[in-house]
Parts: sequence; structure tokens; C-alpha cells
Amino acid sequence: MSSSLKSATIPAFANETDRLALLDFKSRITKDSLQIMSSWNDSIHFCNWLGVTCSPSSERVMVLNLEAKRLFGSIPPSIGNLTCLTGINLRSNSFIGEIPQEVGRLQHLHHLNLSRNSFGGKLPTNLSYCTQLRVLDVAYNNLVGQIPGHLSSLSKLVNLSLGVNNLVGSIPAWIGNFSSLYILDLFRNSLQGSIPSELGFLSGLGKFQLYGNYLSGTIPSLIYNISSIYYFSVTLNQLHGSIPPDVGLTLPNLQIFAGAVNSFTGTIPSSLSNASQLQVLDFSQNNLTGNVPQNLASLQGLVRLNFEVNKLGKGKDGDLNFLNNFANCTSLEVLSFAQNQLGGILPSVIANLSTQLKSLTMGSNMIHGSIPIGIGNLVNLNLLGLEGNYLGGPLPDILGKLQNLEGLEVNDNEFSGLIPSSLGNLTALTRLYLQENKFEGSIPSNLGNCKKLLALNLSSNNLNGTIPKQVIGLSSLSISLVMSKNFLIGALPFEVGNLRLLGELDLSMNRLSGEIPTTLETCLSLERLYLEGNSFEGAIPESLKTLRSLKDIDLSHNNLSGHIPKFLSKLLSLKHLNISYNNFEGEVPNEGIFTNASAISIFGNDKLCGGFKELHLSKCSRKKHHLHGKLLTLGIIIPVTSIIIFVLLLLYFFPTCSIVKNLRKGALTMPSFEDWQLPISYAELLESTNGFSENNLIGSGSFGSVYKGVLARNGAIVAIKVLNLQQQEASTSFINECNALRSIRHRNLLKIFSACSSIDHKGNDFKSLIFEFMCNGSLDRWLHPKIDEQHQRNKLSFIQRLNIAIDVAYALEYLHQHCQTTIVHCDIKPSNILLDEDMVAHVGDFGLVKFLFEASNNTSKTQTLSVGLKGSIGYIPPAWPDWMELK
Repeated sequence: MSSSLKSATIPAFANETDRLALLDFKSRITKDSLQIMSSWNDSIHFCNWLGVTCSPSSERVMVLNLEAKRLFGSIPPSIGNLTCLTGINLRSNSFIGEIPQEVGRLQHLHHLNLSRNSFGGKLPTNLSYCTQLRVLDVAYNNLVGQIPGHLSSLSKLVNLSLGVNNLVGSIPAWIGNFSSLYILDLFRNSLQGSIPSELGFLSGLGKFQLYGNYLSGTIPSLIYNISSIYYFSVTLNQLHGSIPPDVGLTLPNLQIFAGAVNSFTGTIPSSLSNASQLQVLDFSQNNLTGNVPQNLASLQGLVRLNFEVNKLGKGKDGDLNFLNNFANCTSLEVLSFAQNQLGGILPSVIANLSTQLKSLTMGSNMIHGSIPIGIGNLVNLNLLGLEGNYLGGPLPDILGKLQNLEGLEVNDNEFSGLIPSSLGNLTALTRLYLQENKFEGSIPSNLGNCKKLLALNLSSNNLNGTIPKQVIGLSSLSISLVMSKNFLIGALPFEVGNLRLLGELDLSMNRLSGEIPTTLETCLSLERLYLEGNSFEGAIPESLKTLRSLKDIDLSHNNLSGHIPKFLSKLLSLKHLNISYNNFEGEVPNEGIFTNASAISIFGNDKLCGGFKELHLSKCSRKKHHLHGKLLTLGIIIPVTSIIIFVLLLLYFFPTCSIVKNLRKGALTMPSFEDWQLPISYAELLESTNGFSENNLIGSGSFGSVYKGVLARNGAIVAIKVLNLQQQEASTSFINECNALRSIRHRNLLKIFSACSSIDHKGNDFKSLIFEFMCNGSLDRWLHPKIDEQHQRNKLSFIQRLNIAIDVAYALEYLHQHCQTTIVHCDIKPSNILLDEDMVAHVGDFGLVKFLFEASNNTSKTQTLSVGLKGSIGYIPPAWPDWMELK
């Protein structure tokens, strides 16, 4: 009886341990949008919970499978209590924190897949106890450190996937002992050193993926003898050596063979034709030489063939013969041999290439001839790149039928005749480069139909006539519009003001005339403005002071006149200014860019004077004031002074009325941003956040979202707050935050770098603020570990909490007591307190800020710019009752 009771108790106790461990796991889930955890309750047995599989006999948990369930949270140490687990699959969720060492207690574990999450820290060394492990997949996380030597005990591994992490050190030689290994995936880490020759002992290896590391040396010859390899990628490393001539014979199962961006030399092996399953062959950006083997065309399954940026060919006829038989490659989508030394006539057989072809690039070679009419057969072509050759003749009208074309790059050739009007039919076009040719005639106005065009370059041709307003007003242009070095005439159309996203406008070296249109003031993203070598006249419009992103301005060799506008000295981003050989007169400003003689050119303006001493201009003469002038001055000063005294008396006796009227006007003026020295365009923000990708999203609030971005200009990591202008009062929040941040400076306030008020790629208004990135996140994430994101470090110590409180107090004391106008934050809460790498607190989010003004000496009431009580739900500023009467 006693023995029977004991045997029944042990499974029951183990089952209860499993149930409690699962409930602990559930408690660490901080967000469950699909309500997966709702089934994890006592109304049903835990073996029936979603994602849980138990042994039918023992009712112990064997598999935990929650792949792609949109879960946020962390893995608790109690996972180690599920001692019968054979499989854990948490792939494609949003788990954070470290992988607990207690995973090492799961000695029956065969399958561990934690890929595509946000786990940090190092790989747990206790994994070495999981000796039955077949699959270890932790790719696409934030793991750091070296590959632990303890993992050498996992000799039964079939899949070792550690890619897309931050691992350092070298590739361990002991991986070569994993005789069953089929997948070795170490790509996009920071691994260094050579590839161990011991990896050549992995006789059953199928996937060999080392892309995107810092590996050097040569590829061990033994690896080329592993005939089972189907996926071979060493792209983006620092490898050298040659590709073995018999590689197609020793690796006959190749489907992917890639070694781009290395320093490989030698020729392309003709034996590759034996790898009949090859789909991707990419050794671009190396130092390969010789001819392209003609038998590559026998690889009928090819999808991508890329050997651009090498030294292939001899610049002679016959170099392109390899193209003759590619009609058989019916799946080909990418064919790229740009930037080589290929010569000969562009063969008409390119018209017979696969209709699936999306990218054909043969630019920067020595190819001559003309574009075959049959190119119109390539109906799925996205990119046609033939730039930098010796091609001539007219552009065929048939190009207008390539409706999917996004990039047409035929610049730096010898094309002639008219620009085909049929190009206006290419409504998907984003880049059109026709510069450095011999085109003549006028610019087709129907290019204005290309509503997605981002960059247009027609420079260095023989074009004449006026600039079509349909083209100059193409609002989608955001990268550049270049029409320099032609024979264009007439005025610059006012429609140029539609280019609100444009970064570069170059109309130099033409015959344009008239005044510079004031509508340029709306081109707020403009960084480079080149109008030199024309016949523009009149003054530089004062309205151009709005163009605060300008870095380079060249207005030289025109007929401009008047004084040099002082606003040019206020453009803080301006690096180069050339206004030489015009008719400017008067005093040169002596601040801003005008204090740097190497940054400006003012030659050929004989009536200029003064300015910075290094400009070596004559002093400006001062006219003597005669008695008549003095009397005239007195005649003006006396009545003006009387009027001012009268107005001051009115203000003294009626102060409240004037303030109330001002309050009724209600509108806050936009800040000038003069103190912000880093103008940023919408296009740059789009690039820095990978198109405002969800992967860059780090938070959201009532008025918008915050993205992490990396600025291309300097690599700076910033936080970009994008306002949701569909949200009521979002614009007011933007203005409030701008008004608050433009005039305050304190070490415990979140530092702002810039602001962007522009138009997005869909033509909608766009407003954003660019802040310093706080790597330790918000205080809320430290105080409450059960929110969407939990920090990986230890909990806050008492001293840290005290210091944070003091930091916030310093910030509020500054806002309340030391600003010219008292500023009330109105929304102090842990999520608005951000911590930098030294755990110094910074108060942020000024979207609900209030400005308090004293009405006059005759009243004790305090005036505020708005009267609504706002803030987070459940929150009222402690001093609010003292400031306003609660209704």
C-alpha cells in the first residue's frame, strides 16, 4: 500500500512542477495580442494549453511550441524545471533578456529554436549539458561575446545557426568534430581570423553560410570537396585566393554559390556548368579576370548571375559572346556585368533574354553599338543600366513600353537625337539618367507624367527651349534635378516651388533669365542650389531665408544685383557660397559663413565693401550728417517718440485687455529653429529608419511614434519622433514641443538635434523631432519588468533610484524657476524619463507643455497659453490647483 502510494505521488508532484513552470512562463509574457495565453488556465489540463504537447503516458511537458505568436516577454529560470522537454520553439516573437542558464538542465532537449527575437547577453555555457541537442538556432537576436568553447560537447548537432548577432572572436575549430552537421550558419556577426581547415571534415554539410563577417585568408581546399554542399556563401568578408577550376565537379549540388565583396582573383571556372542546379552565382566586387565562360548559359535554372565590378574581358569584340545562348535561361531575373572591361557590340540577342528578367546592368564597360529594338520584349525589366559605354544612335521609342521600369541609366554614352516622348509612359520610373550624351531638342513635357520620379539628370547635352513647368514642378523629385550644361532659355518657372522634397537643384551653365522665383522658399529640403552661368537678374529673394538646409549655393556669373542678404549669414548649414561675378553692392555681412574666406567667393562684384578683414575689401564710406539732415531727423524722432509714449500709457492703463486679446488670437507661431544646427530632410529620415520600418520602432504615444535611426551623414544614432497628424491636437503638440525645446538647455532634459516639417513620399504633411538616443530606455522599463520591453541589466539599486529622482528634480526646478517663461511639463511619469548610458535621467516628451505668464502687477492670476487640463490618465500635476481653478 505504501509503495503504491509513493509511486503515484512522484508523477503527480512532477506534473504540478510542470504546471507551475508553465504558469511562471505565462507571468513573464508582457504582451499577448493574439490572446494565446488565455487558454493557459485551470479550466483545462495544462497538456491541452495552446502550444503545449505532453507525453501521453506520463503527462509531462515534452514540447513547447509558440512560434510566431506575437508574444513579448522573457524566459524565466523555471524553464529548467520542465525536465522532460525535448523541443522549445519560440521563433519569430519579441522575447528579450538573456537565455537563462537553467536551460542546461533540459538534458533531453533535441530542438532549441529561439531565432528572430531580441535576446541579449551571451550564449549560456550550461547549454553544454544538453548533449542530445540536434538543433540550436538562435539567429536574428542580439547575442554578444564569443562562441563558447563549452558547446563543443554538442556533438550530435545537425543545425548550428548563430547568424545575425554580435558574436566576436574566431570560428572554433572543434565545430569540425560535429560529424552530423548539415547547417552551419554564422552570417552577419563580427567573426575574425581564418576559416578553420577542420571544417573540411564536415562530410555531410549542406549549408555553409559565413556571409558578412571579417574573415580573412583563403578558403580551405577541403571545404571545396564536400560534395553535399548546396548553399555556399562567403560574401562580404576579406578573403582572397582563386576559385578552384574543378569547383563545379567537386560541388555538383550547388544551388547558391556566392563570394561577392572579397578579393578573389583568377578566372571564372568553366566547370561551373556541371553544377546544373545552380540558381545564384554571385562573385561581384572581386578581382576576377579573363573571359566569361560561354557554357554558363547551360545553367538553365539560373535566377541571378552577377559578376559586376571585376576585371573581366579584354575590351575587344567577342567579349560578349557568352550572351548568345542565355535565351535558354528562362528563369533569369538578374544579369549584371557592370564595371568590367567588356568590349564589342551590344548583341541583339539580349532581346531574347528571359521575359522574367528584372535587372540588366552592363554599365561602365567598353561596349558600343546601339540599343536593340527588341529590348521591348523584356516587359518585366525594373532596371536597365547601360551607362558609361560607347553606345550611340537614338534611344528607341520602344523603351516607353517597359511599364515596370524603375531605373533607366544610359548616361555617359554617345546617344543622340531627341529624348523620346514615350518615356513619359514609364509611370513606375524613379531614376532617369540621360546626362553626358548628345541629345538635342526640347525636354518632353510629358516627363511630368512620371509621378514617382525621384532623380532626373539631363545635364551635358544639347537641349534647348524652355524648362517645361510639368517637369520642374514634379513634386515627387527628392534626390536631384540636374539640367546643367545645356542651352535652355527663358525664366525659371514658378512651379519650381513644388519641389518641396528636393535635395539638389542644378540648372547651371544654361541661358536662363529673369528673376529667381520667390516660390523657391517652399523647397525646404534643398541642400544644394546651383544656378551659376546664366543671366538671372534682380536681387536674391529675401524669402529664401526659409531654406535652412542649404549647404552649397552657387549663383556666380549672373546679373544679380542689390545688397547681399543678411539671412545668408544665418544659414547655419551653409558650407560653400559663390556669388562672384554679379553686380552686388554695399557692405558684406561679417558673421556666419562670411567670416570664412575659404568658404565664400565674391570676386567680380566691384561695389562691395567692408566685411571680414581676410576678404581684403575696402572700408565702406560713411556719409556726414549735415544740419538739414539733423533737423529732418529731429522732425521724425519727436512725433515718433510721442506716439510710443501714448501707446505705453494705453498699455499701462489697459494691460488686461491687451493680453486677453492676444490670448484670443490663440495661435502659437512656429519657432525659427535658428539654434538648431543640424537640418535633416524627410529623405534622410526615411533612409535612416529603413523606411520607418517596424524593426526600428522603439515606442509609441498619444501623438505619434518613435523610431531608432542611424544618420547616413555621420553614423549618429538618434531617436526620431514622428507625429501622427491624423490625431487631434498632434500639430499643437508639435508646436508646443518646439516652443519648449528651442530655448531650454539642461543636462537633465532630453537633447534635441533638429526638427523636420516637410512632405512625405505620399504627399502628406510630415512633422518630426530628432532627439538624442537614450540607450537605456525609459525609467518605466526598469521599474516595471512586465511591460512590452524588459531591460537586460540588473534591477535599479537604491542609489540609482535616488540619483534618478534628483536628476528629475533638477530638470523640473530648471523649468519652473530658471526659464524666461515658467514651463510646466504636465506629464511627468516614468515612461517620459529616459536614461542614458551612464544612467543619468533626462526628462522628455514636451507635447503637453504649458507656458505660464504673469498678467500684470495688478492681478495675482496667472495666465496660461491654454486652459485644458491634460496629461496621462490618472495623472494631475501636483501644483495644478495652485495655478488654475478646477472646473
